Amino acid sequence: MNETTKYGLIFLGGVVVGALGACAISRGKLNIKPLAADLVSGGLELREKALAAVEGVKEDLADVVAEAQVKAQERREAAELREAAAAEAAAPEAAETVEAKPAPAVTPAC
Repeated sequence: MNETTKYGLIFLGGVVVGALGACAISRGKLNIKPLAADLVSGGLELREKALAAVEGVKEDLADVVAEAQVKAQERREAAELREAAAAEAAAPEAAETVEAKPAPAVTPAC
């Protein structure tokens, strides 16, 4: 059985169940309101629980993101300090190199 046939049969089954339910409700022999109220109230409770769980996950993710941003900032600052220290360490060596060279002799133009 291919996918199209499978989903077509599922759809037809849903249509049949819906039609039978509509017939049963229209005849008035079934008191569906209490059952429907219980189902809806259960669905609302389930929704509230799911929203609370999602909210908890959102808070946890926000905490993780905030911590990651702080660590990234600390790494950037540490890298900048290392670069500044390396530049300072290289600066005296360059000054020593300049001082070690003798000045060129200047001859008078006259």
